[in-house]
Amino acid sequence: MALSIGYDWLYPSLDIASRQKIRTAILEKGIDPSLNTKNAWYLTATHNWNQVCNAGISFGALAIYEDLPELSKSIIDKAVETMQLPMNDYAPDGAYPEGYSYWEYGTSFNVLFLSAIEKVFGTDFGLTASSAFLKTAAYQEHMTGPMSICFNYADCGLGGGLSPAMFWFSSKLNDPSLLWNEKAYLAKNIRANDRILPAIMIWGRDIKISNVQPPKEILWAGQGVTPVALMRTSWSNPNAIYVGFKGGSASSNHAHMDAGSFIMEADGIRWASDFGSQDYNSLESKGVDLWNRSQNSQRWQVFRYNNLAHNTLTVDNQLQIVEGYADIRSSSSSPAFINATSDLSKIYKGQLAECVRGVAIVNQQYVVVRDELKTLSKETTVRWTMLTTADVKITGNNTIELKKDGKKLKLEVSEPAKVALKTWSTVSANDFDVANPGTTLIGFEVKIPANTTAALLVKLIPQSAKKVASKTPELAQWSK
Repeated sequence: MALSIGYDWLYPSLDIASRQKIRTAILEKGIDPSLNTKNAWYLTATHNWNQVCNAGISFGALAIYEDLPELSKSIIDKAVETMQLPMNDYAPDGAYPEGYSYWEYGTSFNVLFLSAIEKVFGTDFGLTASSAFLKTAAYQEHMTGPMSICFNYADCGLGGGLSPAMFWFSSKLNDPSLLWNEKAYLAKNIRANDRILPAIMIWGRDIKISNVQPPKEILWAGQGVTPVALMRTSWSNPNAIYVGFKGGSASSNHAHMDAGSFIMEADGIRWASDFGSQDYNSLESKGVDLWNRSQNSQRWQVFRYNNLAHNTLTVDNQLQIVEGYADIRSSSSSPAFINATSDLSKIYKGQLAECVRGVAIVNQQYVVVRDELKTLSKETTVRWTMLTTADVKITGNNTIELKKDGKKLKLEVSEPAKVALKTWSTVSANDFDVANPGTTLIGFEVKIPANTTAALLVKLIPQSAKKVASKTPELAQWSK
């Protein structure tokens, strides 16, 4: 791709010998290998490999179109046809299956492809009209919290940063508010070395960044391969409450066993965290079968990847069901009770008869996490866990105090009425797991009798909260 851009932009300044050398390299080192069926598997992929490879090969085809029009046209036609596969994965609402980091990778190359063919042919051949692709800009914007770091579920790092592709979306949708995070990143010079950074001068040429105002929506919820709900109390207050909550399935590309997991920020601190990914080479170099996503795969022995290390439930010390799937069952943006619920029953198939989780921001003050469960025909032990980087102090049977950077948050278990709160180490016995310094898993375990309906209710109360309600409605009432 880089060679094709340079060849195209600098063509008038290149001598004949250089043109020939570059053109030959684009053909022989880029296009020709892509025509080998052994290498062309990406054409049937539904993930980022399709987007990245198709975009790169298409840029090469566009660069030498004048010399090899039939070959170039066939490559562009094939890209338009097959790029629909990953673009369909944004359906129905724009949520990206692989999370924040791979959104930046796959979506950026998708945008480069669309931008190029629109420039050359005056059309994107209906690609954006026939998919939910344009909706994904809102997903990506809401994936960043007040601390300018992302909801890092799946194989994802914690950091956030400038995304040049958002300038294309903003221009395409005529929505400057989509650049609210980009405005902050530019001011802080975060990820200003992005390889696609120069494209901002093209995609953002008609946008005055100083005039960008924050979005109006405080909740974004989307279904799809990996459903998520993203909620906050403010876009402009750095101390705002922010919650990311996900469903989905461990069977999808780059997924973890993290259905039902959440992250939470308040008072400028991320209190509930996610480990995110571990460096692939550190695992593959030790023989870990990392890309096998079957139920008994070694992938799920990686500490960071299974449900025991996520902010979700574990039943009788078992793994979540890989082929299970959890949607976002309901959501509401009512300022007094911003919330979303997810039916996790298929995630715990054979472990629980029913399992539904809801997460809410109450009265702009604090967060509640409510689980409603029904056991099968045996006594069941359910573990509730939350990962934190804060200092932890168990202050009572039902309360934990978290402290970080001079701020405090109280975790309070309202249901059951009495539990024994505990901590779990994040040190793994596996030689392939990386260290997790400065982290603690907190929570509790509860034994539920056979054929019993039960509820777990946990409140996350920031130090700044002024009033905490004594009662929280059942999940059936949340969307009413």
